[in-house]
Amino acid sequence: MPLTKPTLTLEPNPRSVQDARRWVSQACQELGREDLIECAEIGVSELVTNALLHAEPPIGLRIRGTRLHPRIEVSDGSAKPPVPNPRMGDDDELLSTIGRGLGMVAMCSSAWGAYLQRDGKTVWFEPATTLAEDPSVFGEVYEASALQHPKVAPGDGHQVHLLGLPVGRFAAWARHFRDLSRELRLLALAHAAAYPTARVLSDLFGTFGEEWSKARGLELLDGATEDDPRVLDLTVSISASAPAMMSRMIDVLELADAFCRNERMLTLATTADQAALQRWLFTELVRQPAGDLPTSCPRSPVANQPGHH
Repeated sequence: MPLTKPTLTLEPNPRSVQDARRWVSQACQELGREDLIECAEIGVSELVTNALLHAEPPIGLRIRGTRLHPRIEVSDGSAKPPVPNPRMGDDDELLSTIGRGLGMVAMCSSAWGAYLQRDGKTVWFEPATTLAEDPSVFGEVYEASALQHPKVAPGDGHQVHLLGLPVGRFAAWARHFRDLSRELRLLALAHAAAYPTARVLSDLFGTFGEEWSKARGLELLDGATEDDPRVLDLTVSISASAPAMMSRMIDVLELADAFCRNERMLTLATTADQAALQRWLFTELVRQPAGDLPTSCPRSPVANQPGHH
């Protein structure tokens, strides 16, 4: 079963460092990885301290990856990459390239890095079993924002009518999809040899992202949240090449779910509700360009269960 600890939101005060240490210690115990506790506590102390001193709220702490390679993540509201400490001496050449706090993170990590987004960043590390004598592990820092592709021109490609689209359910699915895509990319970066399937899936998710970014008509869903009660009929324009990719994604998403479960990933696999929505969505993106009439989004399987109100 996946680790069930939810994301911990940290208050912007010094006590949060102790809260974070306690949280990661408990998480390692839940995983049966007591051998990681010392390095996990040191690394998270440095990252949370950095966030408190140099970043902006909200500050969050969570654990992802797999049970074999758990990854501790500290997120904040600043999109600026981690910076070195300007007060360091000249003889600290290696540490000064990554900052004293990140130098300590490197010393207690088997891998670490930062994931930059428009609305903030996440700095992550995989705790090692022993503290290294010097920070010889350099991190992977990359931006999540993909290249912008031109939108489908009016009159080109295919028009798909998404009838009865529940905005809140779609927002929840989209968040899960982004998390899964990010998870696969991080695994492919840090452990390509151990998880070759992650690399294949990550590449396919990237190709899908390129097609999805070309679609026109999804702008009304920008900024939607999971508690959005709206139900909309949307007309979306997709490229001529999109249906073939969407057809392939139906199988890719099932493979991704199987990968989550088989590798005992700490990210939850797709829920029944998310699976039902994505099955309908991708099926419509394939059926309608082939000439079939649109169908409305089915009700949530959860809502159909007895006793649900």
